[in-house]
Amino acid sequence: MLFACLLVYCAKFVASGLCVAGLVKEKRADYMSDKKEAMSVNKAGEQKLWGGRFTESTDAFVEEFTASVMFDQRLYLQDIQGSMAHCRMLAKVGVLTESERDQILDGLGRIEKEIAAGEFVWSVSREDVHMNIEARLTDLIGTVGKKLHTGRSRNDQVATDIRLYLRAEIDRVLSEIDRLQQGLLDLAEREAGTIMPGFTHLQTAQPVTFGHHMLAWFEMLSRDYERMVDCRKRVNRSPLGAAALAGTTFPIDREYSAQLLGFDAVCENSLDAVSDRDFAIEFTAAASLLMTHLSRFSEELVLWSSAQFDFIDLPDRFCTGSSIMPQKKNPDVPELVRGKVGRVNGHLISLLTLMKSQPLAYNKDNQEDKEPLFDTVDTVLNCLRAYADMMPAVGVKDAVMREAALRGFSTATDLADYLVKQGLPFRDAHEVVGNAVAFALNKGCDLSELTLAELQSFSPEHISENVFAVLTLEGSVQARDHLGGTAPNQVLAAVQRGRNMLQTRGGK
Repeated sequence: MLFACLLVYCAKFVASGLCVAGLVKEKRADYMSDKKEAMSVNKAGEQKLWGGRFTESTDAFVEEFTASVMFDQRLYLQDIQGSMAHCRMLAKVGVLTESERDQILDGLGRIEKEIAAGEFVWSVSREDVHMNIEARLTDLIGTVGKKLHTGRSRNDQVATDIRLYLRAEIDRVLSEIDRLQQGLLDLAEREAGTIMPGFTHLQTAQPVTFGHHMLAWFEMLSRDYERMVDCRKRVNRSPLGAAALAGTTFPIDREYSAQLLGFDAVCENSLDAVSDRDFAIEFTAAASLLMTHLSRFSEELVLWSSAQFDFIDLPDRFCTGSSIMPQKKNPDVPELVRGKVGRVNGHLISLLTLMKSQPLAYNKDNQEDKEPLFDTVDTVLNCLRAYADMMPAVGVKDAVMREAALRGFSTATDLADYLVKQGLPFRDAHEVVGNAVAFALNKGCDLSELTLAELQSFSPEHISENVFAVLTLEGSVQARDHLGGTAPNQVLAAVQRGRNMLQTRGGK
């Protein structure tokens, strides 16, 4: 009897357990059905590639707010290049078969052509350039496309894309600097003997040659070039394979991926590889210095083309007119370049501020690195192009500049040097010349227009008839005949050195 009761009890227990198991299974099916209904599609009917753990759709505003595809789609070529290298590496280490590799490479090639032809449909709901391309790849080749992301994260993917992009853009910047420098050398050679006033405090100081002045700009640009080359060395390191932050469990070959993409080396710490943007900050800092130099050039061109100076004539095609004053010729290109330095400086501060409080590793903050960087690149390239096109066509008014150099006692230092060579201590010579200048001011003439007797009245034993040779503009510039001096033959020698340097520029 007892045994029969036990059998009945066990049967009920098993039945109850089966019922509970069935209920749990049913509830899980209901949960997954509800989740699938909520997460499988969004307003565009697209499935989120990361939606596995979420139980509700992304808020429509948040989806727009957090998306970056509106601006990071310009990275599409670098994203595809990085994916192709990653795919080849996965096949090399055996994670993908050769067939899978070839399908993925073919699909990525088709996507590249679609984007280049303007046929690719970008989706905000897919957030960024990476997810748009990956989703399209799966559309084209099916399940195999889902294997591409093995062993990587969007964190190392975007870091790789930006470095590839910036490396290419630095090369374009270097090319434009080179082109502008060639134009300055041609202008300096053409105007090697053209005399103009040199200024300090925007006051006439000493005569210089226009060619010498152009070479000062050339030197600034040479340092800008060197900074860009040096920056490129730190840009050209591969973060691919760092994955989200800790690396990956797959047997990847990071050196092989880096080699395929033309990187010099790999970023050796996975945390650092995905989280820092110091290379972008460094580029923007170098760009700020470059733009500061262009801004200084612009200031001088604006002054020199004014009616008050009238030293140069800017080509009409680089100027605009006034809507009300028909006589106006406005130097809009130099003015605009002078103004654009503000936005590049602002981008530098933005990127510095963006990074200053971020803990390791990647944070969503870094989505804000792209627009400042992209705009800096565009601004620098456009300004360099404008100057490289404009400077060879600048007209130089040599007679006006010579006349200006005659005003302001620009050869006063030459007279002081002359007195020192005659044995007078420099401080005494400085005082003698100061007295002579005061006398000439009162008389309303230049030092070179004073008589010998008038000059000798300030220092009879040190001034003789040969003094007038040093008081001429030509004598003044010819006397600066040393390396870096303004003498015409030194200008021509510097032009040749500059040309030799441009010819020997090799690796970036």
